[in-house]
Amino acid sequence: MSYLSGFADIGLHDRPHVGGKGGSLGELRRAGIAVPSGFVLRTAAFERFLATVEAEWPVRERIASLGAEDLSAMTECCAAVRSRLEESPLPREIEEQIGLAHAQLCGSERMAVAVRSSATTEDAIDASFAGLQDTYLWVRDLSQTLRRIRSCWASLYSLESVSYRRKRNLPEHGVAMAVVIQAMVDARTAGVMFTRSPTTGDRSVVTIEAAWGLGSAVVGGEVTPDRWVLGKITGDIAVREISDKAMRHVPAREGGIEAVPVAEASRRAPSLSDEELQTLRGLARKVERHYGCPQDIEWAIDRVSGEVLLLQSRPETVWSSKESPPVARAAGNPLAHVMSIFGGRR
Repeated sequence: MSYLSGFADIGLHDRPHVGGKGGSLGELRRAGIAVPSGFVLRTAAFERFLATVEAEWPVRERIASLGAEDLSAMTECCAAVRSRLEESPLPREIEEQIGLAHAQLCGSERMAVAVRSSATTEDAIDASFAGLQDTYLWVRDLSQTLRRIRSCWASLYSLESVSYRRKRNLPEHGVAMAVVIQAMVDARTAGVMFTRSPTTGDRSVVTIEAAWGLGSAVVGGEVTPDRWVLGKITGDIAVREISDKAMRHVPAREGGIEAVPVAEASRRAPSLSDEELQTLRGLARKVERHYGCPQDIEWAIDRVSGEVLLLQSRPETVWSSKESPPVARAAGNPLAHVMSIFGGRR
């Protein structure tokens, strides 16, 4: 059984098996948009791994029995589950398949990868798990990659994630985790863009936020990014806000990332040229057309090649949920509903 899929072989329809991030990356590639190369460890691998753990120590049953308001019991249970998953060995056939795919991706070079959680229930319009599971950047070798995969699976049982599911009464047996293993981009500049205004909901504009270095500093809120608002059709720049970007995230020598100071000459310099802004605007339009709804997109510009790569695209949820029509509740007594209408016309 193959537990892996390349991005070229998957799309959004595979989300039950490759999760939100995995499905999105495959879909972007199908749409002819450049994404970093990589592969997805499918949910079947998670199910196989979890089955070996549950043969001796039930996981899902423990989580399903937790009360939504019992924070103390939930905290204790989540810590125990995460520890168990992170310490349990991978089934041999899964480890072998990952090793082969990792060698093919990285080649003879010591290429760093990102190991990213891709839950089956994340990035959906009606229930977003974005940010509740772990991502590890600049993972240097296979042994670290295998360890981070287990950590991603274990993060499905973080206190925040379990609390989210219990409060919404989501069934545990419907929750699974895929993992994206993807070549890292040594980014000169990175950030996010929205195909509608995140502040006003205006769908006629693209909002772009950017800073020097890896995009983790922007996504994590550790730096105030530069911000532009462009007309989606015309490309006119209506807002141009250049911030003081005192730090940036860069690869750490031993793996992971670290924050370093930005040179004085670059702190207040725009992190994107006008030409790059227009390239990003064009990509934003293309992605939105492909998906048919407003998108929240992460991107990076390679430090050496200058290539623009998309790292993720997911549906914008804040304004879309506000625009969703309310679902009317069925009246217990239909006659009472009719009478209330005519009673209001006196």
